[in-house]
Amino acid sequence: MDSIWLVLGLALFPALGNFSGGLAAEVSRVTGRHLNYALHGAAGLVIAVVAVEIMPRALDNLSGWVIAVAFALGGIAYTGIEKFVESLYTRRGKQEDNSQTSVWMIYIAVSIDLFSDGLLIGAGSAVSPSVAIVLATGQVLADVPEGFATIANMKDKGISRSKRLLISASFAIPVLSATVFAYFVLRNQSEALKLAALTFTAGLLTIAAIEDMISEAHGSGEDTHISPLAFIGGFVLFVLVSEGLGSVMP
Repeated sequence: MDSIWLVLGLALFPALGNFSGGLAAEVSRVTGRHLNYALHGAAGLVIAVVAVEIMPRALDNLSGWVIAVAFALGGIAYTGIEKFVESLYTRRGKQEDNSQTSVWMIYIAVSIDLFSDGLLIGAGSAVSPSVAIVLATGQVLADVPEGFATIANMKDKGISRSKRLLISASFAIPVLSATVFAYFVLRNQSEALKLAALTFTAGLLTIAAIEDMISEAHGSGEDTHISPLAFIGGFVLFVLVSEGLGSVMP
């Protein structure tokens, strides 16, 4: 892709999707059950990103031990981030305030997902413009429920509106920074290194979806028969959109 500005424009798609979801949470009345469904749907979408966009590429081009190591390192890195956040609240005498810790772990989980979106878009731009467009457009749907769930969760925890809006806008930072990184660093590297980086991100995303999004969904409201359907719906939606875009793009 010839222009970094075009790549950055594509990278804004996921950020805008996330922000629009946050605005929807701001103007609507959000119950614990709504939050439960949104988080289940967001988790399904994140798992779909890993299962549909990242892992098939890795399995086709990397050896098993590289995939295993990269994925494990990603999961370990996320666990380390979680421990670091918890230690910050412990040092501030807020160890008992688990709700605040969970809010920021959700924020980190979404930031990691957006960072991975940037890696996907930046690395995809090195292959062809159509690949980058498919990846960017596909991520939008994944980020709308994530943005909704994140802001709804912060409303539920008493975070002020001005801070919520600032946080929602700040999600543009990880996706843009990752896109710039991938564009200037990964695009000139070997295919194996690009895919190893994406597999590392897959480890981050998987732990984020299971340990924080689903856990927070269970804490926000009691599961109903719709909760797993929301997870399935998120997964299926991303698969269909990704497949549809892939079939119409050159």
